[in-house]
Amino acid sequence: MYENIQLITAVVTPFDHAGQIDYAALTKVIDHLLAHGTQGLVIAGTTGESPTLTHDEKLAVTEFIASYVGDRVLLIANAGTNNTAESVEMARELSAISGIDAILAVTPYYNKPSQAGMIAHFSAIADAATKPVMLYNIPGRSAVGLTVDSVVQLAQHPNINAIKETTSAEFIGAEVELTQHEDFAVYTGEDAQTLAAFSLGGAGTISVAAHLYGDEMTALFTAMLAGDWRQAGQIQRQLTPKMTALFHWPSPAPVKAKLAEQGLLHNITRLPILPLTAEETKQLTTRLEAGA
Repeated sequence: MYENIQLITAVVTPFDHAGQIDYAALTKVIDHLLAHGTQGLVIAGTTGESPTLTHDEKLAVTEFIASYVGDRVLLIANAGTNNTAESVEMARELSAISGIDAILAVTPYYNKPSQAGMIAHFSAIADAATKPVMLYNIPGRSAVGLTVDSVVQLAQHPNINAIKETTSAEFIGAEVELTQHEDFAVYTGEDAQTLAAFSLGGAGTISVAAHLYGDEMTALFTAMLAGDWRQAGQIQRQLTPKMTALFHWPSPAPVKAKLAEQGLLHNITRLPILPLTAEETKQLTTRLEAGA
């Protein structure tokens, strides 16, 4: 399923001045991403401001993107919350949308469950979904994270076939090594780990930076696939300061500010995330240019 899919973008959710989803802007963003190397989209994930989207909005934006994109790229719909029953129902509903290829589910935040609790949580979602499930391990946001052993155990579930891993290269390497006999893809969720993760056998990157640097990230994967590691290292070194700058303020405010400068969307986020001010956007531009 994930064969030859290296660059997946966690797409932003544009809003209009009334605070509603701006579907016209969303088509512009999607067209931009697909024109610059994106091979897949994560819909209504963290970068898509999922915590502030309602249940109906998540379904609506997923249906819209699936209809607009069709089978042009891989589509992964986010069902994950810290409520297992709610996540199970969302997984069922999203699986029923034509064009959706997979379901994303995050480590439960705030509740702080045990490893056994998280395994039961993901297993329930995978049992309910009729599309394959991608785990999303992000302890920096969820307070708890899956261990490598738990990931290996979950990889044996017949409907769990991937992970978005945002911890360390050590975790990624261990997960690749211990699941290599399973139909299981390991993606990094950290743009700056792209080179390290791919060199360890990872499938690719689920990216935020691809909104702005899709061509450069495509060139990075092209170099790695060709075995030109010196060129790949040079591209990664050039990109890493830019990738870091995009998280200097709470994401996705920085990437939205830059997309707004390109006329692709309005510089609008939903509280508690504030949009960048004009001065902050200027500072961001300086940081991005300094990393050039």
